[in-house]
Amino acid sequence: MTPEQKAREQIDRQLEWAGWLVQGYSAMNIAAGLGVAVREFPLTTGHADYLLYADCEAIGVVEAKPVGHTLTGVETQSDKYLSDLPKGLPSDRLPLPFAYETTGKETHFTNNLEVHARSRKVFTFHRPEELIRLAKLDKQVRSRLREYPPLDVTRLWGGRRSRASINSKNHLLRTSRVR
Repeated sequence: MTPEQKAREQIDRQLEWAGWLVQGYSAMNIAAGLGVAVREFPLTTGHADYLLYADCEAIGVVEAKPVGHTLTGVETQSDKYLSDLPKGLPSDRLPLPFAYETTGKETHFTNNLEVHARSRKVFTFHRPEELIRLAKLDKQVRSRLREYPPLDVTRLWGGRRSRASINSKNHLLRTSRVR
């Protein structure tokens, strides 16, 4: 068994654990469950390792690599797949909003609905329900975090003291420790 085949077996298991039904392209039935991951899905210029359907609509892709392959830079390949879809594919929006890059041991996720989207490490695949929820949000997490008001430190411990006095006390504490 090749390293890529071993990785695919692990990826299939992880997708199933997250609630996805894993199917081959030739026998795909996107209505078989809430979340369906279709292996080797043909695109206009190649094949996506997995195309994710949530509630019968394409929602994302998974790019699989063998264990040991670095995932940094692979997001450009999976990002291309998000808009490289055949005409008439049932989807809520194009390009598709979500992309994963994985070796089966390490998984990266990109939410392209975010402002300045970028790939980040995740523990596992999201459940189909969660991707549907994310796709329906008016604003994504990073956008909402930018709207937080400034922190009022006046009621916090040390909030009434100046930053300089706090820094000088911290310096004294660090230098006076017994080694």
